[in-house]
Amino acid sequence: MMSNLTFAPAPNAHEREEGLVLAPKFDHDGLITAVAVDATSRDVLMVAHMNREALTKTLETQQAWYWSRSRRALWLKGETSGQIQSVKDIRIDCDQDCILLIVEVAGDGGCCHTGRQNCFYRRVDQITTDGSVTLSFVVPKTHT
Repeated sequence: MMSNLTFAPAPNAHEREEGLVLAPKFDHDGLITAVAVDATSRDVLMVAHMNREALTKTLETQQAWYWSRSRRALWLKGETSGQIQSVKDIRIDCDQDCILLIVEVAGDGGCCHTGRQNCFYRRVDQITTDGSVTLSFVVPKTHT
């Protein structure tokens, strides 16, 4: 099915920041950053990217679609894992170059491919005497 959804042309800065028309500012690769947040806990679940098609499919289906930079392919989050992200609200930042998706996650509620609730499961701790930076786990693995 071909979509008839279109995005406004890039407006001037004032219209982009204060206007009421969606005019996403895709980068030179045609991508926009997307942050998924849990609708209940408001925890940040993941950060990914969307191209024009992923954003269009997300708006039309109310399920989160992303663009995989490594695979160079469109993907429906949870298509293979069952952890479909149902979009409850969509926000855009002040200069329209970042999308915030407020989602409910199907299945066990996990989001990360490592089996954790979210992708931000490590904390940056400290700089060691040899100059390396250490990490520690802050979110346990919930499933395998």
